[in-house]
Amino acid sequence: MSREGQKLDYDSAGGVGIGVLSLDLLGQVLDRLRDPRDRKSCRLVSRAFERAEAAHRRALRVLRREPLPRLLRAFQALERLDLSACASLDDASLAAAVAGAGCGLAGLRQVCLARASGVGWRGLEALVAACPRMEAVDLSHCVGAGDREAAAVAAAAGLRELKLEKCLAVTDMGLAKVAVGCPRLEKLSVKWCREISDIGIDLLAKKCPELRSLDISYLKVGNGSLRSISTLEKLEELAMVGCSGIDDEGLELLSKGSDSLQSVDVSRCDHVTYQGLASLIDGRKFLQKLHAADCLHEIGQCFLSKLATLKETLTALKLDGLEVSDSLLQAIGEGCNNLVEIGLSKCSGVTDEGISSLVSRCSDLRTIDLTCCNLITNNALDSIADNCKMLERLRLESCSLINEKGLERIATCCPNLKEIDLTDCGVNDAALQHLAKCSELQILKLGLCSSISDKGIAFISSNCGKLVELDLYRCNSITDDGLAALANGCKKIKLLNLCYCNKITDSGLGHLGSLEELTNLELRCLVRVTGIGISSIAVGCKSLIELDLKRCYSVDDAALGALARNAFNLRQLTISYCQVTGLGLCHLLSSLRCLQDIKMVHLSWVSIEGFEMALRAACSRLKKLKMLTGLKNVLSPELLQMLQACGCRIRWVNKPLVYKEC
Repeated sequence: MSREGQKLDYDSAGGVGIGVLSLDLLGQVLDRLRDPRDRKSCRLVSRAFERAEAAHRRALRVLRREPLPRLLRAFQALERLDLSACASLDDASLAAAVAGAGCGLAGLRQVCLARASGVGWRGLEALVAACPRMEAVDLSHCVGAGDREAAAVAAAAGLRELKLEKCLAVTDMGLAKVAVGCPRLEKLSVKWCREISDIGIDLLAKKCPELRSLDISYLKVGNGSLRSISTLEKLEELAMVGCSGIDDEGLELLSKGSDSLQSVDVSRCDHVTYQGLASLIDGRKFLQKLHAADCLHEIGQCFLSKLATLKETLTALKLDGLEVSDSLLQAIGEGCNNLVEIGLSKCSGVTDEGISSLVSRCSDLRTIDLTCCNLITNNALDSIADNCKMLERLRLESCSLINEKGLERIATCCPNLKEIDLTDCGVNDAALQHLAKCSELQILKLGLCSSISDKGIAFISSNCGKLVELDLYRCNSITDDGLAALANGCKKIKLLNLCYCNKITDSGLGHLGSLEELTNLELRCLVRVTGIGISSIAVGCKSLIELDLKRCYSVDDAALGALARNAFNLRQLTISYCQVTGLGLCHLLSSLRCLQDIKMVHLSWVSIEGFEMALRAACSRLKKLKMLTGLKNVLSPELLQMLQACGCRIRWVNKPLVYKEC
């Protein structure tokens, strides 16, 4: 190895270098490097830094299963391990990696296996056995996980937090295993685990008295569950979104329990009325958040009276979909003047006068959601600007009566604004010139605002360097020049939507290639973009995770080749209607080790053999597929069974199967 290629611990003059510094001191140096690439550079050039990181590193996120055993051996002080994006991880590879780590996982406290559908009870058993200090496990969206997986996790007796969202096969039996095995449990989510009933919730409440946060959203449970939950004396957060079996009687049963509740979410509970909510909040001294979106049809005086008793504590109130009046908003303002968040999305009857009455009494508001409140005008924005100086998030989608004058007031009076949604508001470049004053802006949504041009994007780019999300859906006046300005001024962009901005060409994508932090890019129906532009993205945007190329008709195998060679972190890809062949598809799927989700509808140039070879190349890694139903009958049953066995879910689209001659 050449001198330049060796790791050096001494200075260029031959004297003592960083190798003499303690590992603790070097670890503190590494802690001050926020960019992971800088940490990697230190590790690559110095053995001392390499040793320091191995001894000091507490968190690790792994994208591929192949290096997992080596990484677990190298980093012996880990406390947090994220395997949610670790492609093709299964029981065998997880168990082998854990076994190879020896005692190195003894300090591990948190592990995230969300969407790691290849991991089953055997892998979980091995992991839990190797981690005696395990406190938090996330199995969200492991749709195949069931009672055996729950039982494996239940062996972690010290577990305090467990997420089982969308573990569709978990039943009362699996929940019982968790309840009995993990008596110290404090946070649990069984959202969408629809095989769990009142019986499971009752046992949970009896065996886990330390529960502080519980999410039973979309379960087929009834009022009996709320009777059981009411016995949890330390419960602070309860979410029961979409629980259609719960009604006012259940809320009254819940109200008889402990006064510890701080947050309640009954959104989309169809049989809950304001009378039930009134009984629930009666006497609640510590309730801070009440979400009742899309469930109430009206609000009576008894509810408002009880709400007023929360004047000192209530900070967040969501009433989306409710029919409101000016007097109702005034009453909310008078009774809840410590609100920092109000949700009125899709509420009919919201007027300028009502908003003025509300915000004049709630000057601490930081989040205001007025989505689809299409009666409000600039007068409402003036009232918000005058009263809510600490405003951070303002959602105004489909509020078509506002314009640049109202937004000028917001931009001038609300310097802390971090998010604004102006989707389908018809705003213009002048509005963006005013919003450019908001240097703290991080999220800007401008979808369907067809009057916006490159000039407006240049205004934003000139002063909004903290922007991380920009939605320009169907802003079809944007050209390559606008993207040049964006790439020059907003280097921190992570999410960018350019769907149907059909004036953009390869030149514009060339500018975007400089956005090193870009993770999500939507380019749907950019008909002028070719493999040249996609190559620029693939080479420059190394952090890219999701890419949508649907109906980019000029995208071909050259584009897929560039992605295959460079987009190593890509996890989700849409190439429906692109002019790719089986050869390009096979190259792509065999090369991208992190790719887990691909949508490939109407790939007319790909033969059956092409699909077959490509899918076999990535069979063990894919978690989601979207293809035409016609392929279901022509692909080999063996392949489809292999995909299913590896935990891949296939969404079949019922449209004609069409082939073209190559």
